[in-house]
Amino acid sequence: MALSNNHICPVHNWNYNQSCGVDSPGSCCTLDHIPLVSKCGTLPPESCFFSLICSLGSFMVILVGLLRYAHLLERLGPSLLNTLGLATGWVCAAGLTMVGNFQVDHAKVLHYIGAGVAFPTSMLFLLLQSILTYRMAKTRGQYWTGHLRSILTAVAFLTLVFSGVFFIQESFVLQHVAALCEWMFIIDVLVFYGTFTFEFGAISTDTFLVLLKASRAPKSYKGESGVSSTVPIHSHAEGLAMA
Repeated sequence: MALSNNHICPVHNWNYNQSCGVDSPGSCCTLDHIPLVSKCGTLPPESCFFSLICSLGSFMVILVGLLRYAHLLERLGPSLLNTLGLATGWVCAAGLTMVGNFQVDHAKVLHYIGAGVAFPTSMLFLLLQSILTYRMAKTRGQYWTGHLRSILTAVAFLTLVFSGVFFIQESFVLQHVAALCEWMFIIDVLVFYGTFTFEFGAISTDTFLVLLKASRAPKSYKGESGVSSTVPIHSHAEGLAMA
């Protein structure tokens, strides 16, 4: 949509100008037309869909993170890495919401804060889930899933680093490469999320019962300790009455 409205230039374009005048051709591209993901959602009408997609995406990240947490909780039991994976996924969702609702040309500081939160936590989420995949693996297929996720994590790390390094350069060519790396990172993350279909097919009502039980565990523990602490008191009182 941004491309059809001439708000960005196509990814196969490598020719950029310092400025474009009134008499410049329609294919004239400047630094403002580099096809970064954020630039694609800066101007209306695509900015409306950009906000909608990011908001829905953040909700899906929260949902997938919770399902993944419940699944691992059922298979592995309580784990610090699993809790960290859930936390990083939800923090990433918060950053993604900021990215989508504060466009870079209108609220640059808030947009970059959201991106600074979403991209690193997304990378950390991928790393933690790859480690947890190996910890849970018992069959050859599960190990192959771990290998696939490790490759996707490595590709995501490289593209994220290259995107950040090239983005701060003044060269139009390097910033164009940064845009390509940014798109590759996002596609790579989406493919990684798609690999969860291997495990989510085994989710049942028992999985949610385990999650519900874990959420109520501290309360029930307190209740059990409260009951156990009152039993000696009553027993002592009855002993005195009998005496």
